[in-house]
Amino acid sequence: MNHVLPSQFTLRPCLALGLALGLWLTLPAQSAEPADGKMMAQCREMKAQKQKVQVDMDAQAKLLAAKLETMNRAPREEKLELMSAVVTDLVEQQTAMNARKAKLDEDMMKHMMEHMQTGKESMAQCAMMKGMDTKPGDAHKDHQPKQK
Repeated sequence: MNHVLPSQFTLRPCLALGLALGLWLTLPAQSAEPADGKMMAQCREMKAQKQKVQVDMDAQAKLLAAKLETMNRAPREEKLELMSAVVTDLVEQQTAMNARKAKLDEDMMKHMMEHMQTGKESMAQCAMMKGMDTKPGDAHKDHQPKQK
């Protein structure tokens, strides 16, 4: 019976990953004191950017609702032109917002990685993380397995 051993291409990366994790877990976390004003300023800026995106999305939704109302009340001969304008605006808004959110997501990921490198205390002080645990205990009950 032939026994197949993991190839060196599988074994070496696993060993390297295990070694890296072991070293990372045993290193003492650097203190994330509030004195690190640059990091906390980045936290506040990131939170402000996220809030601005939400404000802009709400404003766009209101404008779109107004255009839809105008379109729905318009005489039949004007509806096609108004509908075309609404669809064009919607596509432009969606395209711009997708690009903007992708950039923000990338920036947020980099920011969170900086916190992870600094230590757990740094993450807890982040303005982006404050208020994240406000969900009630049963917030995820719809997609969790039922317990007996």
